[in-house]
Amino acid sequence: MSLNINLEVKHGVLCIRLSGELDHHTSELLRKEVDSMIQKHQVKHIVLNLGELTFMDSSGLGVILGRYKQVKAQDGEMVVCAISPDVKRLFEMSGLFKIIRLEESEEYALQTLGVA
Repeated sequence: MSLNINLEVKHGVLCIRLSGELDHHTSELLRKEVDSMIQKHQVKHIVLNLGELTFMDSSGLGVILGRYKQVKAQDGEMVVCAISPDVKRLFEMSGLFKIIRLEESEEYALQTLGVA
């Protein structure tokens, strides 16, 4: 299975919607596309919608952590929403929820960032 990436910028917030599998085969593509959008649109915050992501490995965690560091350096925030149970467990085990906030829906995540 592959990774489908949907990127949309709303008022300085990059909405990343992923479906499929984020692994060592697909993480570099995601990194390049997200980095390009961050530079092109002067993104301050990121909302990660992972409701349709069926699998993620450590290379996927690395890409997410790298983009978190980018927005954090600009006093921005990363919010994860609509996360599947398997991916949520990986986030919990890795400790990412200590630095990245989890919200129920993309709409609510955008509201908490003052966008929706």
